[in-house]
Amino acid sequence: MSRLDDFHIKLVGEGPAVSIYVRDNCIAAVGANPGAPSGPTQGSTGLMTEQGLAYLVWRDGHAFLASKGIETPATPEQVAVMQQFSEDLSTALST
Repeated sequence: MSRLDDFHIKLVGEGPAVSIYVRDNCIAAVGANPGAPSGPTQGSTGLMTEQGLAYLVWRDGHAFLASKGIETPATPEQVAVMQQFSEDLSTALST
């Protein structure tokens, strides 16, 4: 847990198959992968928006936040925050 603390990431939900991690408005589901040499499997990172949870998708080289059938252009700052969270979470969970 101290590695998560180092990155200001919190474990907010844990089940037998999936754990949920958050930092600020970012959220990620990580699947348990017992016995696998690669460890847990990190899913897509989402961002909480006014429309709910949105995922970063790319269309023709442009970043969008997709939520409940709505896609809005993602700002460079949003992309950077989500990518940094994903990298930090991966680092914190690596053994």
